[in-house]
Amino acid sequence: MTNAAQVKEAQFSRSERGEASEVKGAAGGVRRVNFAKAAPKAFKALIGFDAAAREGLDPALVELVQIRSSQLNKCAYCLHMHTTDARKAGESEERLHMVAVWEEAAHFFTPKERAALALTEAVTLVAQGGVPDEVYRRAAAHFDEPELARLLALIFTINTWNRLALSTGKVAGTDER
Repeated sequence: MTNAAQVKEAQFSRSERGEASEVKGAAGGVRRVNFAKAAPKAFKALIGFDAAAREGLDPALVELVQIRSSQLNKCAYCLHMHTTDARKAGESEERLHMVAVWEEAAHFFTPKERAALALTEAVTLVAQGGVPDEVYRRAAAHFDEPELARLLALIFTINTWNRLALSTGKVAGTDER
């Protein structure tokens, strides 16, 4: 397991101590399942998929993709986690503020980052029109096939993490790091 995967596992596991927890502000305080404890094989499989997706990708790009997907999915828990991680890795506040409006602030991002962000949006919002050929072509121009496959896998995993955090009532800032 890579260091990033160990961190991800620790983040979710620490915030899921006990069988379930009472969550204020999420789903009206309804007790939610501790996914890591209740479905450990599925949780470990997701950790492994996440680690494999990240392998060989630029860590700064990984955080940008995870931030943008978390914004689109309105996942405060993951957004807090990944903006914190990006800051710790040296990402500038200026760029972090521009992720949500990256198309209008294109000069803050490289062409490769913009291609990844466009693909992230298309895949995250896939039900709103699929992944347009032009978006895919742009990504394919910046990533070789193995990189593109891992980028897609990264987008799949962050969307899964967002859904896991939202459906189990995770609260931003409670990852205890």
